[in-house]
Amino acid sequence: MIYTNAYDVMETLRTTNQWLGATARAMGSYPGMAAHPWADLMRAWGEVTERSFARMTARPDWGIPSVPGGDGRDHPVRIETLVEKPFGDLIHFAVQGRAPRPRRVLLVAPMSGHYATLLRKTVISLLPDCEVFVTDWHNARDVPLSEGAFDIEAYTLYLAQFMRHLGADLHVIAVCQPAPLALAATAMIAQDTPEAQPRSLTLIGGPVDPDAAATDVTDFGRRVTMGQLEQTMIQQVGAGHAGAGRPVYPGLLQLSSFVAMNAGSHAEAFGAQILRVADGTAREADRHNSFYDEYLAVMEMPAEFYLSTVARIFKAREIARNAFTVDGQPVDIGCIDRTAVHVIEGEADDISAPGQCRAALPLLTGLPETKKAAHLEPGAGHYGIFAGRSWRDSIRPLVLRFIDAQAQPGD
Repeated sequence: MIYTNAYDVMETLRTTNQWLGATARAMGSYPGMAAHPWADLMRAWGEVTERSFARMTARPDWGIPSVPGGDGRDHPVRIETLVEKPFGDLIHFAVQGRAPRPRRVLLVAPMSGHYATLLRKTVISLLPDCEVFVTDWHNARDVPLSEGAFDIEAYTLYLAQFMRHLGADLHVIAVCQPAPLALAATAMIAQDTPEAQPRSLTLIGGPVDPDAAATDVTDFGRRVTMGQLEQTMIQQVGAGHAGAGRPVYPGLLQLSSFVAMNAGSHAEAFGAQILRVADGTAREADRHNSFYDEYLAVMEMPAEFYLSTVARIFKAREIARNAFTVDGQPVDIGCIDRTAVHVIEGEADDISAPGQCRAALPLLTGLPETKKAAHLEPGAGHYGIFAGRSWRDSIRPLVLRFIDAQAQPGD
């Protein structure tokens, strides 16, 4: 294991780069530098650099003050915490001054490096038509060691508790990483209290069977051993945080992996933004800032969660083989017999390639074929199937129609 000093060194490097950006911005803005041919570029580089490194440890705000209503008015949105737990909360986006919507949707956010606010656009798109609930995961560096460990079994138990709290009149949408665990949580409920199964479960671009279609992500999981992962990826939270000493997969290491997957396009985007700032055409809320303010904001992941995900979901394929257990008890996906299941995949998804998520359907041996559906969105990448144009124009209407088709409880 890499110890606490490595975590502190990495944070020092981040703050140093943030300081270098602030210094370059200040120097480039100094009146005496106005005649220098490189002053504008220095100022622009500094501004973009300072902002980027500052965002890496800032938790983004949901930024949803209101939603339009059918009455022609904007209705304020208040975030309510319904269930509060050490590693994550169940929250509700309560729209003020309107009747509750009959569609009740639980968005299961990934715990994969970014905050649940990654689903901001998804939430905004659903709020006019649905009551929206979200799993709001906490940054592991803020969780004291006294709260214990958090692995994929604990995650599954959290999901089952949140779903039970909301009741059977519920439609669950799991985005990316939690797809296999949302499937397992639904199966747990089906085994224990069949009548409490949610009306529908939509799985969007998740690794139910990582071997169904290879990607760089699945290849990485195959190439490295668990010992190598623990030695190279796990650090202990440094001093000054509530979770000091907790083993984590640090957000900055995760971010370096995200960026490396498309390094060329990221470099091009930042180069173009520096030029826009230099010539005065950049704006605070422009597309670059809107995207990277969220993309660069990363959170520490509990080490047990990361390592158990790789070992049990990717290497052992426990969900794909219907061999997953929680607290030593088998979870039989075939027990799901009331929850309609909808699989959404993107044709150009390079993280969870087509086939990985669709692998859920053959596991549902107790579910009638009429309650299973799958959709492959042409040309869509990973982000697009839950928050981009493909989501807005094609997938969102499809999901709402599927939800409406399950309006009555199953037999």
